[in-house]
Amino acid sequence: MDYSQLDPQQVLDALDAVGLRGDGRVLQLNSYENRVFQVMLEDGSAVVAKFYRPGRWSDAQIVEEHDYALELAAAEVPVVPPLVLAADPDAVGLTLLGEPPTLACLASSAGVHRYAVARRCAGREPELEDPAALRQLGRFIGRMHAVGRRHPFVHRHVLDARADGRRALRLLLDGGFVPDTQGAAWQQACEQALDLAAAAFDALAPLPTLRLHGDCHLGNVLWRDGGPHVVDLDDAMQGPAVQDLWMLVSGDHASMAQQLNTLLEGYEQFCEFDDRERALIEPLRTLRMVRHSAWLAERWGDPTFPLNFPFFGSAAYWSQQTAQLREQLEAMQSTAH
Repeated sequence: MDYSQLDPQQVLDALDAVGLRGDGRVLQLNSYENRVFQVMLEDGSAVVAKFYRPGRWSDAQIVEEHDYALELAAAEVPVVPPLVLAADPDAVGLTLLGEPPTLACLASSAGVHRYAVARRCAGREPELEDPAALRQLGRFIGRMHAVGRRHPFVHRHVLDARADGRRALRLLLDGGFVPDTQGAAWQQACEQALDLAAAAFDALAPLPTLRLHGDCHLGNVLWRDGGPHVVDLDDAMQGPAVQDLWMLVSGDHASMAQQLNTLLEGYEQFCEFDDRERALIEPLRTLRMVRHSAWLAERWGDPTFPLNFPFFGSAAYWSQQTAQLREQLEAMQSTAH
């Protein structure tokens, strides 16, 4: 489905199909990957409808993400789960998936839209300068991981440092996104950095994994009612626990170590943490850098991306990426000893 065809009336029609009557007020929210709308309902409440990008996730992967969110909510972990949906008696072309049903597929002359709906949840970013907030965030992630350890994902992505990194590298090179003037230097730095990242994971094998949030940075955690909430598990995956912790620490090595210690004071009230995983922070940062470039490349055909990332593909962009990858090489080498 071409997202450019998704207009407010289609959003309202999709919600009508599952018995949610909008009052006509539709606000598009910031989201690059999916199309997300806040919709005011006739009863005075508000919901957020997320329309999934075609081809990114299978139906089974989306339903498994929803099941995880519902499982977390049942365990009283503060997440905002998808609503259980019911078909309107007059709905045409609607299929509901999941047990209970949380994913709607609505066929029309314009194509098929896949969407989920959740209650609106407002909040602000956590203030991580406060050690008490860090500990509270650690407790929250620990509770989330305690549920995540119950059983593995079957359909969601499994983090694989070597395969994920190599796929991103090939996509960028095969697609011709790196200009010739920067190609050799970037490729050399990237291959060396990815090899070192994969070696760090190999050194800890076999590495226990669990169901994760997957993209746990400040922008994906809302602080409301005195504590953290998660509103989106779109990148939920199977991987090591540190994947949900490392993006919450910043600064030099000593500062990050202290922040992680504070997070773990809360985390380990609910879950054990294998200290060996500290060695994966810089490899994971490296992997994220390369995969982010590949994500931009993969989405370049969506007009939203050139508009919002005009610097991508320039010689200056790739020169900067090369410099950062070399810094990551040094960081990984220093933490490996």
